[in-house]
Amino acid sequence: MRKACIYPGTFDPITNGHIDIIKRALRFFDKVVVAVAINYSKKPFFDIEKRLEMVKISTSNLGNVEVKSFDNLLVDFCKNEKVATVIRGLRAVSDFEYELQMGYANASLWEEFETVYLMPTLQNAFISSSVVRSIAYYGGDVSHLVPKEILDYIKGVNASNI
Repeated sequence: MRKACIYPGTFDPITNGHIDIIKRALRFFDKVVVAVAINYSKKPFFDIEKRLEMVKISTSNLGNVEVKSFDNLLVDFCKNEKVATVIRGLRAVSDFEYELQMGYANASLWEEFETVYLMPTLQNAFISSSVVRSIAYYGGDVSHLVPKEILDYIKGVNASNI
C-alpha cells in the first residue's frame, strides 16, 4: 500500500525545482503534503500567507497535493499528520551532507521517521529559492525558474524592497 509523504521547506518562493520534486514524489506516494515552514530564523522575503498561496497556486493542477504551514519541529509536525516519511531534494553534494545530518537528527527524535532523497532533473538541478530571489533582485528574468502562475508575485521583488 502506498501512502503519504511530507515535503518540508520555506518555499520562499516555490521554484520549478520544487515542483519537479513534488511530481517525482507523486510517482511513489499517494499524497504529498507540502509543509511550508514559517521559520523566522531564515527571515523569508515572502510572508507565510504569500508563500502558502504561491505553493497552492503552483500545485493546484497536480492532484493529491495538500499544502500546510508549520512552526514547530518537523518531527512533531509529521507525528501530528501521522506521516513518517519526508522527501528532500538533492541538487549537489553540499545538499547531501546537510540533508543527511538533518535526516539522522530527525530519526533520532522519532524511530519511525524516514527521509527519502530525490534528485531533480538536470535542468532544475541549479535552481534554488535564493537564486530566484537574487536574479529578481537585479531585475533579471526568472520566468524559466518558477511556475508561470506565480510570476506576478516575483515581479515585485527588486533592489528597492529587499
